[in-house]
Amino acid sequence: MAIVASAAGTRLTVHVQPRASRSEIVGPHGDTIKLRIAAPPVDGAANAAVVELIARRLDLPRRAVRIVGGLTDRRKTVEVEGLAASVVRQRLGIVFGTETA
Repeated sequence: MAIVASAAGTRLTVHVQPRASRSEIVGPHGDTIKLRIAAPPVDGAANAAVVELIARRLDLPRRAVRIVGGLTDRRKTVEVEGLAASVVRQRLGIVFGTETA
C-alpha cells in the first residue's frame, strides 16, 4: 500500500517522474503514488522537489518530510513525521479525486 503508519508518523511509497513540465501529485500508480517533478534527477534536485511538493500538499514544514529509501531510484519511501496515515490519506484525498467539492 502507498500510505502506511510508521513509528514516526506515516510512510508513503512514491514513483517519481523527473523532468516533467510541472511538479504535481498525479495519483495512484500501482502500489505507489505517482509524482511528476519538474526538477532533473541531478545533485539531489528531484529529491528536494519531492520533499517540497509533499510538505506543501500536507501543509507541513519541509523538516517534517524526508526520503528514507530510494534516494537514487524512481521508487522512493518518504516519511512524514507527526501525521497519522488517516490524516495523510484525508489531506491527499482531493488530489486523488475521492472527494467532490
